[in-house]
Amino acid sequence: MTVILKQIERRGDAAENEVAMLGGAEPRKILQIAVSTRNPAIMSYMSRGKWHASQVLVTDVGANTFDIEVSPRKESHPINIQVGQQVGVSFKHGYGKFIFEATVIGFQASPNSHSGGTVSLSCPASIQMVQRRNYFRVEVPRGLKVDVILRRRGHKNSDRDQSCEHHWKGKLVDISAGGAQIVLDSGQSPNIRKGQFIELQFTPMPYEEPLMFDGQVRSILPTADEKNICVGLQAVGLETSAQGRNTLQRLCNVVEQYHQANQSSAKHMDFKTTGY
Repeated sequence: MTVILKQIERRGDAAENEVAMLGGAEPRKILQIAVSTRNPAIMSYMSRGKWHASQVLVTDVGANTFDIEVSPRKESHPINIQVGQQVGVSFKHGYGKFIFEATVIGFQASPNSHSGGTVSLSCPASIQMVQRRNYFRVEVPRGLKVDVILRRRGHKNSDRDQSCEHHWKGKLVDISAGGAQIVLDSGQSPNIRKGQFIELQFTPMPYEEPLMFDGQVRSILPTADEKNICVGLQAVGLETSAQGRNTLQRLCNVVEQYHQANQSSAKHMDFKTTGY
């Protein structure tokens, strides 16, 4: 059993080292890996003021462009993108997740029902790699209360911004590079629905600048005591711009920061328990 565990650890270390080396690789090399492994990718884009995400496959890489094949949808909603539009692309490989933005060069409808069509994109100047461990949820450290403001998208500059109809307050429960979980303050009756897009704002530490990003509501559940509502949000659109990727990097830093604080607290509690 010990030998097997060591072999698994070595394979894990090798995969992590491979991803770390790919983090600085030339973009075409990374795209060619996506072609050879046929790892599904996600294309995120803005259409008519709303975020959308489609599953795609990177199928071909040229000198300055690459092609993606859009997976067919259960519902017949067209991919409403335009030539010249910026889109975000992300895919997982090993222990990493690669994200970048690209410009739409053209698209072609599919002649069969097994594909949603082909989109040609410009090769990115660079591709950012995020360690997949940053996508695991980390609880807010004990003793730290992080206030959260949720807003309907498009109402952050409105005079009605402070009304309960478009603005809600809560506390951060946990965070990852992929989203967050928030408990809304009692006494609020939020008209939030699953699938809705909402802006989230919070200050990770008292001495830091506020962090904001758009998220899609993935879950709305009562807390264990059934006195409050817990809202789960998935971050969207961070791949589509340099500002978004900077926000993603900040999220990763917060995840690591909270993780270290929780580890330190656990060691302190263990020290007190053992009496040393």
